[in-house]
Amino acid sequence: MIRVLLIILTSSLIGGCGGWFGKQLAKPVPGKRISVMSLVQSLKPNPKLAKVVVRLPGPFKNQNWPQAGGRPSHAMHHLSAGGDLNRLWEADIGAGSSSNTQLITEPVIYNGRIYTMDVKATVRALEAETGRTLWRVNISQSDEDNKNFGGGLAVSNGKLFITTGLANVVALDLKNGEIMWTRALNGPVRAPPTIFKGRVFVLTIANELHALSEVNGQTLWTHIGIAEMTGLLGGAAPAAKGSIVISAYSSGEIFALRIENGRVVWSDSLTAIRRTSPISALAHIRGRPLIDNGHVIVTANSGRTISINLRTGARIWEKAVGSVNGPWVAGDFIYVLSGLGELLCLSRRTGGVRWVSQLQRYEDEKTQEGPVYWTGPVLAGDRLLIGGSHKEVWSISPYNGSILGRIKVSGPVFIPPIVANDTIYILSDNARLLALR
Repeated sequence: MIRVLLIILTSSLIGGCGGWFGKQLAKPVPGKRISVMSLVQSLKPNPKLAKVVVRLPGPFKNQNWPQAGGRPSHAMHHLSAGGDLNRLWEADIGAGSSSNTQLITEPVIYNGRIYTMDVKATVRALEAETGRTLWRVNISQSDEDNKNFGGGLAVSNGKLFITTGLANVVALDLKNGEIMWTRALNGPVRAPPTIFKGRVFVLTIANELHALSEVNGQTLWTHIGIAEMTGLLGGAAPAAKGSIVISAYSSGEIFALRIENGRVVWSDSLTAIRRTSPISALAHIRGRPLIDNGHVIVTANSGRTISINLRTGARIWEKAVGSVNGPWVAGDFIYVLSGLGELLCLSRRTGGVRWVSQLQRYEDEKTQEGPVYWTGPVLAGDRLLIGGSHKEVWSISPYNGSILGRIKVSGPVFIPPIVANDTIYILSDNARLLALR
């Protein structure tokens, strides 16, 4: 094998660098050259949309954020949180990320309480107005290493449902944190649960979707996708509306399933078309799919975003932009934070680009050192909120993509902000929860 590689390398040098041996290179063929090895392709605004005015629905005040994405469909539109944002309080929620573990659990809010889980599987209930801890409980088992990679939270009918990287689903009493039931699955869970119509939808890293009973955790049905050996840290909470639940897997598969029995209505796939790098070859759908107005919007790490008809599964449009974050829909527009650090405003009807805002890509742009990773967006109070690994949260205009402001936080931000009761909550990587109003 070594000999073969040496022969190929030598042949490439001789064939591609003829000038080394005194022979003049042939005259280049006229025309514009585009590198076939290019890993990126910047998106440009569509000239046809240049005169389209971005109009958004008026902001509404939501009292709760009971599950990942705010509601089962993950379509929260335009939330209210207007005016200048001031620090209300900041609290410690336990153990944050370290060299061998990562905090990825999004908080949830219900009836004036905010619930969190740290990397050691310690769950806390805090007072949303003050940040004061009301109760806390550790849900790991004594024989476990006390390191909880992933999982998530959701609230429904007096229970706090928890999925963990320890392969458990746990239901706690909202009042005091007492365990009501526990269900062991056959694999770790990196995605938050979705609660809808008495069912707890849980997705394992083996691409198995479990529909469990809210009452006792009993399995009602399961669906299995293609297993993937590699993937990104985290997972997409299923989206549900009407009689359909949408499950997006790390294989790039998308399934529309009947809520009552798990029967497949339609399926699609977002595998990479051109595998230009090992990372782009991962088709993992890590960002939450969303359902709104009869459309399913999904974006994948493979560099593809699509809109699908919820009823038939027919594709409405596809755009060559990928992300590890879920899209955000508001009115006739969709906002996507690309894997290349671009914030895009897309037409909901056609997928055309209305505007593109290139965000900071490196902490030191001159030397291109310290890459910046972004999370979001969340639309609240006529601003798009995005968090960065460089310990900043930015406010972007949803109308033209201009930067409105930025604030410093105590640590990197890898979890999108959540909003309730005109208050914005930001959880940093060091397990510090900040409330802004």
